[in-house]
Amino acid sequence: MYRGFYIFLLFAFAMVEGLAQDSVALHRSYIDSANYYKKRNIGKSIDFIAQSISSLGSLKKQEELSQSYAALGEVYLYHKQYDLAISSFKDAVQAKSSPKIRLLLGKALVQNKEFKEAEKILSPLLEMPRLLPYHRVELNETLGDVYVGLAEVDKAVAYYNEGLKVAEKNQISTKTVDLNSKIAEAYAKEDRLHEADVYFGNSLKLATQQAPQRAAQEKEKVADFYNRKNQYGQEIALRKKSLEDLKKVQKDMEPPTAYALVKDSISAQRINYKIANAYIAQDKYDEAIPYLEESIKDADVDDDLLVQKDATRKLSEVYKYKGDFNKALETYQEYVSLVDTLYVRKEQEISTAARLNREIAAAQSRILGLEQERELSQSKYNLALTQQQLVSESVKRQNWIIYSLIFGLLLMGVATYFFYRSNKQQKLANNLLALKSLRSQMNPHFIFNALNSVNSFIAKNDERSANRYLSDFSALMRSVLENSEEDFIPMTKELELLELYTKLEHSRFSDKFSYQILVDKEIPIADFKIPPMLLQPYIENAIWHGLRYREEKGFLRIALKKIAADALQITIEDNGIGRKKSRELKTQNQKRQNSKGMGNIKKRIAILNQMHGNKLDVAISDLELNGTGTKVVVTLKK
Repeated sequence: MYRGFYIFLLFAFAMVEGLAQDSVALHRSYIDSANYYKKRNIGKSIDFIAQSISSLGSLKKQEELSQSYAALGEVYLYHKQYDLAISSFKDAVQAKSSPKIRLLLGKALVQNKEFKEAEKILSPLLEMPRLLPYHRVELNETLGDVYVGLAEVDKAVAYYNEGLKVAEKNQISTKTVDLNSKIAEAYAKEDRLHEADVYFGNSLKLATQQAPQRAAQEKEKVADFYNRKNQYGQEIALRKKSLEDLKKVQKDMEPPTAYALVKDSISAQRINYKIANAYIAQDKYDEAIPYLEESIKDADVDDDLLVQKDATRKLSEVYKYKGDFNKALETYQEYVSLVDTLYVRKEQEISTAARLNREIAAAQSRILGLEQERELSQSKYNLALTQQQLVSESVKRQNWIIYSLIFGLLLMGVATYFFYRSNKQQKLANNLLALKSLRSQMNPHFIFNALNSVNSFIAKNDERSANRYLSDFSALMRSVLENSEEDFIPMTKELELLELYTKLEHSRFSDKFSYQILVDKEIPIADFKIPPMLLQPYIENAIWHGLRYREEKGFLRIALKKIAADALQITIEDNGIGRKKSRELKTQNQKRQNSKGMGNIKKRIAILNQMHGNKLDVAISDLELNGTGTKVVVTLKK
């Protein structure tokens, strides 16, 4: 009887082993498919990675799981979703660490400007004796990038040179070009132009021995360097060679590859535009005109509106300098038309980016769900195996019944625990959903007013103000979108966002108020985090309902000061007409909108305090005894 039972167990384990091998092969095919679609379709790529995790089922394959998360991190890294890439690489390291994955994590941290964290991750790898030469080159290169980011150029150059030695010793030619170029750029940042010139010369010489597209890229870098040195003749000659390389590349390559090179900022229209600018800098307008016209034509073919707009504007200026005002006016009208088209496209890009972020969030949630299911399946598999062992032992000894009862009680306890945890997670999920909803409700009036301001500047032919305002507005919208998924963001980011917003409002109401942002130098700003867009509604109220109605020019003051080792106080003061008089002037619709906005802020603070402890407190009062002015005090703990 026992012999038959053990034969059955051996057969069962053989079946499980066969299934394990099949699942590993399926997992590899899913990863290959994800890598194929990585640059073409982010949605498909993430779906294949989700299937690769799902294919592991209940099998405890930490190496394959690590590969899945690493592949997901590379997808996010390619599409510049750096926070998600960092999270995925950390999951991969947790499943099974390897030098390659830690290098990828370090690169993602560098791209996200988390240089100290990248240094902490990468430095221990220097002590690994069996690191592959290519990985050692990448390690030194990435550490060089870290110290460039930390403004420690000498350290950066030391690491770049160490990587260069390994690359030259092992004949890794692509990296020798990259490292010479990076050393040159590091020196150029500190205006050490002689050293930069030497290394750019090395990189240019080495690049010409490689593929034409790599040579074109390096020539453009060196040409930009010549531009900074005002060596326009050398710049123009080098850019003309880049054009020749580019034509050769586009002739020899398939259309998708050539298009990818264009998208990588090395395009005929951009090079022609830069050549024209170099001629203009020397007042050689007749020589500049053909290159501007060629740039406009190429940009129109490639649907590159940005370059087409800039080249058209520059051509209009050149005609004006030459005294050909009819052509200048005609070209300027074309420029205005391009600005309108570009503005519409930017709106579409913002909408597309928001939709893509939602799709990525949904895919990420699906992957997290699959991982939880996989862990649950693993638990069930382990539980079933344990039960088989208990049954086998119970045949030998009757007293194992007692242990089975104890096991059953433990199982009930685990089930109770999981039920409790599930309820707790559901409550957390509800809070997160509520927070996400509240975060997304930015005042649409500001967006429409901002757009009207841009339109007004364009109508007045105030191109510089329109460009500056549109640039600031785009930066603000990009910050809002980037921070919209976070409960807390670094205080430095919130301050940048507030400065942008206040600057935009001040440009519209410069006759109504001036402003000042004061930050106590003793505050370790980097140590504090704050909910995104928490302070903006209070500043908006101060401007729109207080300062805007003053007859004389008012003042807005935003101050940050340290009140304890782990707390700071943010004060927003305005000498406007005050809350009481503001309420009297509001329409019913304005009262409802303002009430809704303040209500959203209160709900966000209540939910965040419930989830993270009492980190936030807000107090609003009149600035003066006579009821004029308003003072908002926000207390924030670490």
